[in-house]
Amino acid sequence: MPSTWTIEYTATARSQLRKLDKQMARRIVDYMDERVAQLENPRNLGKALTGPMGDLWRYRVGDCRVICEIQDDALRVLVVRVGSRDKVYR
Repeated sequence: MPSTWTIEYTATARSQLRKLDKQMARRIVDYMDERVAQLENPRNLGKALTGPMGDLWRYRVGDCRVICEIQDDALRVLVVRVGSRDKVYR
């Protein structure tokens, strides 16, 4: 049985989720809960970021990007930012 990861959202990520249309926000939350949380290693999906955000990880859900910090010691995936590709990296 694989270890299940906890998905948590920062206040910033929560407010960004609220600004998205309901359907997209639901899709992101479902993706994180159903796909990422179930993985043995959340790095099996998504991609590592480079540059100043190099310690973060990103997942693509439709046209949105979910930027996360993977905390191995706590088995936690902390969602730091959520948004469209053209805005989320700023």
